[in-house]
Amino acid sequence: MPASQARLDRFGLAQLGVVYLVWGSTYLGIRLAVREGAGWPPFAMAGLRTLAAAAILLAWARLRGERVRVSRGELALLAPTGALLWLGGNGLVTLAEQRVDSGLAALLVAAMPIWAELIAIALDRRLPKWKTIGSVLIGFAGVAALCWPLLRGGTRADVLGVVALLAAPLFWALGSIWLQRRRPGLGVLAVSGWQQGLGALSLLAMSLALREPQPQPTGEAWLAWAYLVLFGSVLAFTSYMSAIRRLPYRVVATYTYANPVIAVFLGWLLLRESVTGWTLAGALLVVAGVAGVFQNRD
Repeated sequence: MPASQARLDRFGLAQLGVVYLVWGSTYLGIRLAVREGAGWPPFAMAGLRTLAAAAILLAWARLRGERVRVSRGELALLAPTGALLWLGGNGLVTLAEQRVDSGLAALLVAAMPIWAELIAIALDRRLPKWKTIGSVLIGFAGVAALCWPLLRGGTRADVLGVVALLAAPLFWALGSIWLQRRRPGLGVLAVSGWQQGLGALSLLAMSLALREPQPQPTGEAWLAWAYLVLFGSVLAFTSYMSAIRRLPYRVVATYTYANPVIAVFLGWLLLRESVTGWTLAGALLVVAGVAGVFQNRD
């Protein structure tokens, strides 16, 4: 049995299932927390969310007897990966969802495995298969189809939101691959806690640098924030970290198939977000491109 298949243990797959379900719904939670009138500035919301989650995770790790003290070497790994994942990845998604529909955000982030494959190819210094190149081009054609309506007729804020969503999966892929290739010697809870805590510092620093207004969230926005802390940051991110340790990263990255489907459905059902021909065409192309990348990986 190939090594990649041998690592597909049941617990890792169960953790991946949690990521599928919960992270798909967090796009709706982010939208409810930061849309116009909700009262949460984006980086402040994301920073306080991850800071609260970090405190919970580190306390939980301590109660379980895990080592929570980090060495300088571990800190040198967790600080930049935390910033890539939470400021570059989640922070940019949160910024964009002030204007962009939650379903569209999820669909653009779904291109992340394509970025991951390109980064892996560059790091391994290998030539990609022609089928892989074709799959990447198909995936990016889907991204273009999703972006076109906003780029053509949207406001400047809409365009900036799209740019943020194009950059977010690149940062997330960089942080994930870096962490996978240089794993710290801490438990999953401690790694998640430290990464989110250090990521929170970068998010809050960005909030201060941008002089975001003082948060004044509505009741609905508070509930969305609490859901993002307990489910999106604690449960799903811990499951993600566990899955990444037990499964090949390209298998873990398949959560991008389920997330946009759940996000688009919830956005349409609860927020009446539109699903147009461009949305469907772009979604099919992105999924086809991602599927091709997985199928034709070296």
